[in-house]
Amino acid sequence: MNLQQLRYLDAVVEHGLNVSDAAEALFTSQPGISKQVRQLEAELGLAIFVRQGKRLASLTPAGEVVVATARRALGELRNLKRVAEEFRAEDTGTLSIATTHTQARYVLPKVLRAFATRYPKVRVELHQGNPLQVAERTARGDADLGIATEALADYPELATLPCYEWNRVVIAPKRHPLHAMQPLTLEALAKFPIVTYDSSFTGRTAMNAAFAACGLEPNVVLTALDSDVIKTYVDLGMGIGIIAEMAYDAARDAQFDKFAAGHLFAPSTTRLGLRRSVFQRGFVYAFIALFAPRYDRAAVDAALAERTRR
Repeated sequence: MNLQQLRYLDAVVEHGLNVSDAAEALFTSQPGISKQVRQLEAELGLAIFVRQGKRLASLTPAGEVVVATARRALGELRNLKRVAEEFRAEDTGTLSIATTHTQARYVLPKVLRAFATRYPKVRVELHQGNPLQVAERTARGDADLGIATEALADYPELATLPCYEWNRVVIAPKRHPLHAMQPLTLEALAKFPIVTYDSSFTGRTAMNAAFAACGLEPNVVLTALDSDVIKTYVDLGMGIGIIAEMAYDAARDAQFDKFAAGHLFAPSTTRLGLRRSVFQRGFVYAFIALFAPRYDRAAVDAALAERTRR
């Protein structure tokens, strides 16, 4: 058994049991991967995959355990590399962050500016996606940490840190009839076409729940993946917008009137997620402290160890 076999096995599973795709991703040959996987099965004395002809159909029950063990072993190998990097150069490297558009556009700029001042030799990579994509990327290890409102807490392999609560605002073109409907109610909002986030995004579940609790069906005419697109279509007159409060900027969004909506919807919580089994470099702790100052290194380590103590 060797590390190459474990890497090949992990890649095959990661690519949906498609050996050709795994080989392409690893810049090697399909026969080479198949040979190494069969050698691993022979050494272990069990079948990892259910085969239908030459095609891999599924993992066997034993194969599921083998894959989980192999991934833990590969994760520990990455940890060894991280430890070495940490002690060789504590202020250099790459910080990979998976997050949503709203966080990347409206929350992270101030944090990353402060981080860059403190760690000028650390390169930051931002990977934007919907909350499920953020959580999956973080859980796979493709990102050092994930920041989102939805999904992260659903992954047991991630430690999640509640960072801050937020709510929504309603935006509308100037002189909109909503001005005559104060204080704002859900019944009033339901009278107008609404432009808001896609169902997987930015606390949309809390918005849906609020309307449903009142027996109302919001007239959502357009959904988008980010706040700037929502604003574009509100500006075109397609409807009123419901967006995250941090996405409204009084100077940039002067063409709209803003209506507070915190009394209509339950607040949402933005979380930061980290893989539990990974050695965290010093600048990761520093970023977390800048993003959510209540989490110093000891608090983060306590959260990472929490499941182990249960």
